[in-house]
Amino acid sequence: MPNVTEHADRPVVLGSTSRYRRELLERLQLPFTVQAPEVDETPVPGEAPLALARRLALAKARAVAAHLPGAVVIGSDQVADLGGEPLGKPGTHENAVAQLRRMSGRAVVFQTALAVVCAETGFEQVDVAPVHVRFRELDGDEIEAYLRKERPYDCAGSAKSEGLGIALLEAIDSDDPTALIGLPLIRTCRMLRAAGVRVIR
Repeated sequence: MPNVTEHADRPVVLGSTSRYRRELLERLQLPFTVQAPEVDETPVPGEAPLALARRLALAKARAVAAHLPGAVVIGSDQVADLGGEPLGKPGTHENAVAQLRRMSGRAVVFQTALAVVCAETGFEQVDVAPVHVRFRELDGDEIEAYLRKERPYDCAGSAKSEGLGIALLEAIDSDDPTALIGLPLIRTCRMLRAAGVRVIR
């Protein structure tokens, strides 16, 4: 790992178009900008959910860092792991219904990957914060009512836990509580410090 000057005065960039990740990063009260990464998110055939999330988080951070080499870039991706099968953002109501029906009464691991990259210093770290979630048995009326109210079509696995989606669940187990929303802030702080960013100023 290259040596990094502590508290380096480098801009922080969130390589994501997700409003959920932006809102989470704002909790740290750090100045940052947002840059959309240009990354093909198509899974590789046979790619495991954890490997997919990890690969995409790193690809997003690298893509933005290539254009902003002096910045410390954060990339993240989340994939729902249902028995080894990756579930991404549903995109449509029909897909969301199908996802929730399949997850009803089952355990799902939300693999939330985080990468921090600074091209200029050669700094690069990537990690995954798994969140183990158990869904209640859901009936069709509940699923339809939830989707009408929450419209979580941009959330992996259709489960917006920071909103009404919490009512779909039996239990959540994680060592990084914000990971389920989309950005594991404990790991984010750790990696930013390692990259030379002073988080608490």
